[in-house]
Amino acid sequence: MFASARTFAAVAVAALASLPAAAQPAYPARPITLIVPAPPGGGTDLFGRQLAEIVEAEFKQKLVVENRAGGGGTVGVTQIVAAQPDGYTLGFIWNSPLTTSPHSLNVLYTPDRYAAIMSIGFSSYVLCVQPSFPADTGAQFLAEVKANPGKYTYGNDGVGGTMQLAAERIFAAAGARVRPVPFGGAGETARNFLGGHVDIYGGSLPPILPHVQAGRAKCPLLTSAEGNPSLPGAAGLASLGMGAEETVLWWGLIAPARTPKPVLDRLEAVFSTAARSAKFGEAMASQGASVRVRGSAETSAMIRGELDALGKVAQALGIQRQ
Repeated sequence: MFASARTFAAVAVAALASLPAAAQPAYPARPITLIVPAPPGGGTDLFGRQLAEIVEAEFKQKLVVENRAGGGGTVGVTQIVAAQPDGYTLGFIWNSPLTTSPHSLNVLYTPDRYAAIMSIGFSSYVLCVQPSFPADTGAQFLAEVKANPGKYTYGNDGVGGTMQLAAERIFAAAGARVRPVPFGGAGETARNFLGGHVDIYGGSLPPILPHVQAGRAKCPLLTSAEGNPSLPGAAGLASLGMGAEETVLWWGLIAPARTPKPVLDRLEAVFSTAARSAKFGEAMASQGASVRVRGSAETSAMIRGELDALGKVAQALGIQRQ
């Protein structure tokens, strides 16, 4: 009888030991929260929601998009990195709060606090001038501003913002000096440029594109290495031998650090496939953006490299953290 009881106990223990593995549900087993650290309605919000819709079909789980705006995206990123690292809270971000804001704001995170899952693509920043400006190509534009140090002004999205650092990175490499004038965003920059208050528009494509099409502006230079189909006359930096100075507006997916690798691998695979879909490509193109999918390792290296490069520009400009 004792032997039978012992045998029964052993069988019971073995059965119980096998339960966790058998009962462990496949990821994801419940809805995922996707934090977008930007207000509703902008490009980042639009792309995040479009991806979430495509990915839901593969995961067979709801992706709940939550906008957590504030601090130029830093508030939302702070909440993302503080979340439970279980794969059920993710962040759909653009690069500024990761690679630009840390040089002007005392943020509570570093690249070690989050895992880069993948990135979806980019949109060039652009430098545009009045139709009468004495340069039509990127090479002519850089030659003109280099020959006239301090003569020209360029509008940008604020002191220490990505556009300012992107432009200064290019001007420094070209040996040019152009005076920055900060505004509250690309829309305000465009209005002041069109009103003749600054010589050069520096910003994203959507606010200036209608004015280029109407002949009220011309855009000789992009901040991306590649060209952009929306502005066939604008030179990419690679065509000028300056591809290493690229700074663009790009978007990607992050998770809290210590999220299990199998979960990260699954997220990378599913979101990368979604970003390569025709439906998502159309959404990107409608905003003047280009699909360029990069995996976890490449995105992580891009973040660290850009953070370092823009940090050097910010230091050269004397920008202080607030």
